[in-house]
Amino acid sequence: MSRKIGRRDLVAVTVVGVFDRVDYAEKAAKEIKERGLRTNDISIIVKNNDEGEAGDSQGFRNDNISNGAVTGGVIGGLAGLLIGAGMIAIPGLGIIAAAGPITGLIGGAATGGIIGGLIDLGIPEEESKRYETDVREGKVVFTMQTDEEKVEDIRNILQSNGAERVNAH
Repeated sequence: MSRKIGRRDLVAVTVVGVFDRVDYAEKAAKEIKERGLRTNDISIIVKNNDEGEAGDSQGFRNDNISNGAVTGGVIGGLAGLLIGAGMIAIPGLGIIAAAGPITGLIGGAATGGIIGGLIDLGIPEEESKRYETDVREGKVVFTMQTDEEKVEDIRNILQSNGAERVNAH
């Protein structure tokens, strides 16, 4: 995917960060917004933990969805930053919370689920499977589509906010 800006084509790249905690991903999204970068292209995926406790403040129950935003602490801090937050049932994985463009991609992928949604964002299938495994294990997957020239800035923001792994696709 590329966009024409002036005389040059900008290549769209999907940057993916894996976090241990939702609040780390929220901090990264806030920093991206504070730096004036587009937050419309950020997606966050996290697994619902029925016990309500998955590590540090990551667990949550089936929260109500109000005006397109998940309430009650699950990616709730992102409600003002991201669009389309909601709960989605994925066969074999359970209920996940997703925010951003990935929500429609996952919800529209009847059989593809998370993997299909990530592939639609330009992430290779093998990597998409790895990210689904991360979500299954309770990690938070953060994606952002950006222009190639901004990849390093986004990578640095994600790492400085606690991402344990960052890749660009």
